[in-house]
Amino acid sequence: MSPHAIRVENLSKLYRIGLAEQKSETLAGAVAGFLRSPWRNFRRLRSLSNVTTADGDAEDVIWALKDVSFVVDEGEVLGVIGSNGAGKSTLLKILAGITEPTGGRVVGRGRIASLLEVGTGFHPDLTGRENIYLNGTILGMKKAEIDKRFDEIVDFSGVGEFIDTPVKRYSSGMSVRLAFSVAVHLEADTLLIDEVLAVGDARFQQQCFDRMAELASGGKTILFVSHNLPAVSRLCQRSVVLSEGRLSFLGSVHSAISAYTASLAASSGLVGSTPAGAGIEVLDPVLDPPDGNIQRGQPFSLEFRLRIHREYWRVAVQLGVSTFDGNHLVISTVDSDQEALLRKPGELKLRAELPPLWLQPLRYPLRIKVMASPAEGETERVYSSWLNLSVLAEQNLDAHTSAILAPEVRWSFLESEPRMSGARSIPAQGAEQPRRDSG
Repeated sequence: MSPHAIRVENLSKLYRIGLAEQKSETLAGAVAGFLRSPWRNFRRLRSLSNVTTADGDAEDVIWALKDVSFVVDEGEVLGVIGSNGAGKSTLLKILAGITEPTGGRVVGRGRIASLLEVGTGFHPDLTGRENIYLNGTILGMKKAEIDKRFDEIVDFSGVGEFIDTPVKRYSSGMSVRLAFSVAVHLEADTLLIDEVLAVGDARFQQQCFDRMAELASGGKTILFVSHNLPAVSRLCQRSVVLSEGRLSFLGSVHSAISAYTASLAASSGLVGSTPAGAGIEVLDPVLDPPDGNIQRGQPFSLEFRLRIHREYWRVAVQLGVSTFDGNHLVISTVDSDQEALLRKPGELKLRAELPPLWLQPLRYPLRIKVMASPAEGETERVYSSWLNLSVLAEQNLDAHTSAILAPEVRWSFLESEPRMSGARSIPAQGAEQPRRDSG
């Protein structure tokens, strides 16, 4: 078993937040508040710098992290996903030593470098060359290391001809490329990455991703925070899911992404059936195959029951398959204009049969969405239920593709025919020429 590069034990971080000032309604109250303000401001200043776990239930504090524990093995690429405000950046800042935890501890092996904010430490009046040395020093590199890797940094950034130009004359894309190039050439054992693949144009993002993949294949330990779920899926073997500062899931990357997308749907009130009498319930959705695992290019079907508690003016049932980042792959809808039974109270059983989709071997969210309008012109009410569709690869799949569609393409080589009548083929050099009959 490989040793742990990072061990996180019961990690917690508490922040004190500001509260609205209470304004006096009388002149006497305003004067008294003014006289008390120096003492009140002194107490507030002390409280800002003295936050303990005992303050956890106070009105003006918030837990950014609460009892988070996990380990990262050496050479592992671990994803960190979660909604905004879940505690992802706070976690990386504690791991990088930028801020201290309120409780718990972090044990790390080797040198830890961070790419938390690309471009931090760049000075606009300094040239690109000077900023490489300045930024590299801030990130923990020694001058000898920067000298050794200077040419690689410049070549990767693509700003070589402007390297002696002040950075304030760079475009924002040029500055980002140079900053990222400095950061990814750190000689570190563990790299903490926070949303750096979300900057720059598509070409630069691909270049960043390729560099991350190169570092991962080279045995670097990486913690990768991103909202780009396909990128997390491709780079990481495992992932943690943070929710409101707590560790809600730790496991394989596909299972983590499934848990995260399900939690997003649950927080929107779109998962599962609605309470009796509320309107519509989606009951017992089952895929065929029932485990939701299909081979690449295999047809499948979906069965479920729909319980309608009242009469609606219009009801539409929609089946959708998408990627984890929200790109729709399949959308199919049936509505009450096609089937009048959808308007009436009662229970219906529906079956949808899908042809082979030839999807890349990954996991895909599948959603049953029901839209109901109580009367013409009224806002539709939406009820949804989520399933996971897992596409498996055959054992003889020789090439991994990054495309969403992965059809089985059969290649063949055909002999070319003369393009016009009377054309003759030219024999290969050295071939024996046919003899002519005499006479």
